[in-house]
Amino acid sequence: DDLPDCIDPQSQMEMTYCAGVDYEKADADLNAMWPDVVAAAKSNDEYVADMARDRGVPTTLEALRTAQRAWIKFRDAQCEYEAYEVFGGTAQPMVGSLCLARLTRERIQVLSYALETR
Repeated sequence: DDLPDCIDPQSQMEMTYCAGVDYEKADADLNAMWPDVVAAAKSNDEYVADMARDRGVPTTLEALRTAQRAWIKFRDAQCEYEAYEVFGGTAQPMVGSLCLARLTRERIQVLSYALETR
């Protein structure tokens, strides 16, 4: 098995690889919960969609999708910025992946809270 040991990575290459794997796991977790988040928004729309349309504002589902698109743009821009702390260095990709994982887990917490309050 030639994959790095992500329990105790030693080289920068291993640390970068493991940070990428960590982000992929966080992203998969977010994608796995997304259908439940959409379902909760649709459920809320059973009560508010007509009122929202009458007022010319987005439905719950539309607002969720707009927020998620904006969050993805923010996440990517924020992590690019954070990686500039080590711009041009071998750690730059690792710092970016660590940020992506962290912010994705924060988003999971936010969306989980929204599910719990429904």
